[in-house]
Amino acid sequence: MDYLRRFASWLDRPLFPWKRLVLSFSLGHFVLENYIAWRQYRVLCQTKVPKALESEIDQKTYDKSQAYGRAKAKFGLVSGIWGQTKEMAIIYYDLYPKLWSLAGVGLTYILPASWRGEITQSLLFIFAYSFAETILSLPFSYYHTFVLEEHYGFNKQTLGLWISDMLKGQALGVAFGVPLGSAFLWIIQRTGDAFFYYIWLFMLAVQIVGVTIYPVFIVPLFNKLTPLEPGPLREKVEALAEKLKFPLSELQVIDGSKRSAHSNAYFTGLPFLKKKIVLYDTLIEKSEDREVEAVLAHELGHWSLGHVPRLLLISQVQTFYIFLLFSVFIRNKSMYTDFGFTKEQPIIVGLILFNGILSPTEPVIQLLMHMLTRKYEYEADAFSKRLNYSYDLGRSLIKLQVQNLSTMDADWMYSSYHYSHPILTERLRAIGWERQKGEDKTDNKQTDGDLDAYTKADRASGREL
Repeated sequence: MDYLRRFASWLDRPLFPWKRLVLSFSLGHFVLENYIAWRQYRVLCQTKVPKALESEIDQKTYDKSQAYGRAKAKFGLVSGIWGQTKEMAIIYYDLYPKLWSLAGVGLTYILPASWRGEITQSLLFIFAYSFAETILSLPFSYYHTFVLEEHYGFNKQTLGLWISDMLKGQALGVAFGVPLGSAFLWIIQRTGDAFFYYIWLFMLAVQIVGVTIYPVFIVPLFNKLTPLEPGPLREKVEALAEKLKFPLSELQVIDGSKRSAHSNAYFTGLPFLKKKIVLYDTLIEKSEDREVEAVLAHELGHWSLGHVPRLLLISQVQTFYIFLLFSVFIRNKSMYTDFGFTKEQPIIVGLILFNGILSPTEPVIQLLMHMLTRKYEYEADAFSKRLNYSYDLGRSLIKLQVQNLSTMDADWMYSSYHYSHPILTERLRAIGWERQKGEDKTDNKQTDGDLDAYTKADRASGREL
């Protein structure tokens, strides 16, 4: 612990320009992100189908995919500029200390003196900040859902459902945020310099409980889950699970189509315990049984190869490392002072400021994690191939790519930085996929009329397998 104290003392330098440092980091990150996005936008302006997909993708589908990608890129640029401007204004004009003071004043009107303190003020501060963020983001959320996604035929939400989801999300934030936030701050206050160890254990417990209760209590608030009906698909999925000795307890279908044409397939459950497999209704509707089996074989490959516990372990190491570093900054007077906190040093604000200081590590960690997850995706594809699903997995990947209007190609820097999965051409090449003789390429087309008729388009997946 002595070395941490010495390091903390060395960093606590009066007049050190912490604010300028964080603003510089924020601006540098923004420039990096947009440079990489610009590289990808050039790829999205290309008009020729990639050579590796010429026999799989027709020109009209490719043009639609490129147009959809450019629309999302433009939206990302505008929303990114707004987000960056907002973040820099908050820091530059010392809005954090102003909001903290307002939260303190607000407590005097809503709580008796015996209930006031750093914890209750921190909770009010966070909820006020979160509420303001939600209000400011509403125009972008509305545009993305009801303009951009609607224009390309992907949105299935009504305005009422969109509002309902938002209100439910806010209610859940309060319901879970109050006890968890209070416990988080209480542990730090009571455990002294070694708080990082106890906070790490607390966050691990929260994650385990969250994985347990999410599919049981949270998902049903937003979607309806029903057992997969008896039939050939259920029999095949159960046979696949039995063959792989997957501890299947339930096989359910979720009504994902009530919000979008996205589809998914996933399993839930803690390691070494029974698991539940959930299939989106859109996946079943848009895929043949063998293709659904191939998708599940890929997903169960992640389980069989131990990818899930490995990623959980990595996330825990990262969490411990973050809180260990935070212990060096939590009492840094020069940092608080430079951001306008001359009299108080709120823990929750210190965590926010610390995240800004730590931001240069985010691109590096993101790059390394995506390198690892792409490796895992190749391994899961190979697992599916060993089960003789190579052809069906390839068909499913192509079909989902077309129906989803997903980007057909990517700049190497963009894909390395942003993609947790290999691009389509890389995955097809890795599993040695070839179209069967006599198979018509039109099986993978979107037959929705002219290029202008985007609103008829339909996609089956909102995820990369």
